[in-house]
Amino acid sequence: MSNTKNTAATQVSRKPPKGGSLADDQTEDKDDTVTDDRPRPMDVLRQARAQLAELTGMTAESVSSFSQTEDGWSLEVEVLELERVPDTMSLMASYEVDLDPEGQLTGYRRVRRYERGRADAHRPGGR
Repeated sequence: MSNTKNTAATQVSRKPPKGGSLADDQTEDKDDTVTDDRPRPMDVLRQARAQLAELTGMTAESVSSFSQTEDGWSLEVEVLELERVPDTMSLMASYEVDLDPEGQLTGYRRVRRYERGRADAHRPGGR
């Protein structure tokens, strides 16, 4: 059985080689650990959902796609547009959301609207 305890005594921090330097996009903080200035993907997802909700007044229910682009980030976010009873008849929408490299929303557009209970039709050959 292996020891999985992760303590400060067992952690090793990365330091630049003698006479070398850290990578350009990384900095060394006071405790000699390496940090990265880019936002973490989960932080970007949370920010995008919150910003879209603030702008549209609709609740972002999920993120169905997420990728980093040359200009920042691109997401597809599913939102509840119109709540109905039964819930399977509620109207949902997919929004394409663009963010800059720091995770700030730069644009969005609705790309699809559908009833919650409906599945996409199967299309041979993909999309």
